[in-house]
Parts: sequence; C-alpha cells; structure tokens
Amino acid sequence: MKAAILVEDQYQVLEVWYPYFRLKEEGLEAILVGTGAKKEYKSKEGYPAPEELSIEKVKADDFAVVIIPGGYAPDILRRYPKINSFVREMDQAKKVVASICHGGWVLVSAGILKGRKVTSFSAIKDDLVNAGAEFIDQEVVVDGNLITSRAPYDLPAFCREIIKKLKE
Repeated sequence: MKAAILVEDQYQVLEVWYPYFRLKEEGLEAILVGTGAKKEYKSKEGYPAPEELSIEKVKADDFAVVIIPGGYAPDILRRYPKINSFVREMDQAKKVVASICHGGWVLVSAGILKGRKVTSFSAIKDDLVNAGAEFIDQEVVVDGNLITSRAPYDLPAFCREIIKKLKE
C-alpha cells in the first residue's frame, strides 16, 4: 500500500514527518508528494522535505491514503488544480483522505465537505462550515473514509485512526 503525504513550503514539521514514519513502520510506502514547483520544500522552521513525486505523476489508483498536513502549506497546495483533483478522486474512490490542522483548506477547495463531519485547527472552522461541513471539536473525527484532526497534539489519535481504517 502507498500513502501520499502532500508537501509544500511552510508545512508543519510534525504533521508531515510523524505520519510519514508511522506509516512506514506499518509497512506502507509513504511518499512525499509536492506540487512540482520545487525539488525540496521548507517547513515553517526551514526543515527540508524532498519532493519524492510530483502531483503531475500521481494517480489515485496507485494510493490507499492521502494525508494533508497543516502549517501554511495547505494555502499553497489548494491553488493547484491537480492537488484538488487528486484529493477529490481519492474521496470519490472511498480511499482514506486524512487532514490535520490547516489541511482542511485543501478539503474545502477539493469540494468534498458538504454534509461531512470534520475537525481542524480552530482558525479555519468557519471555512469548513461554510463549505457545508459539520464541525466537531475533538482530537480526531472519522466520517467514513474522511479522517480529520486539529493539531500536532492529536497526531497519535490521527495516525491510529488512519491505520485502523486501512486495515478494514
């Protein structure tokens, strides 16, 4: 199984690397998927993340899960139609779509939130609600194939639910 972890500049370090290594530990092939704008992206603190695969070469059929980390990267990611299409295709195929913190911005732009239950960092709650979602303030919310969490402190529950869903 393969996991796509979306990356762009200003990503949140823990929200990329914690799931990356946790999924590898479970035997998944975790791949950092970037927008194709660079070969390497920098976190908010300058920590590098290499683009292992460009979104231009990604197909939903090849992945079991997409993870959308937070930081300010989602505000850049959502500007790329291929990113939004990929997330939408993953959702339509009922594959795991997992978003944490500000990652919900990509869910909004992908147009997959109407009637769904989600959580996120509190600053983007209104964006999610205005996109048709029901906001629930808890460490992890699972709505079918959609898994969302609020912040780095929620990463243990976030990853636990991703792995649980992949084993179903």
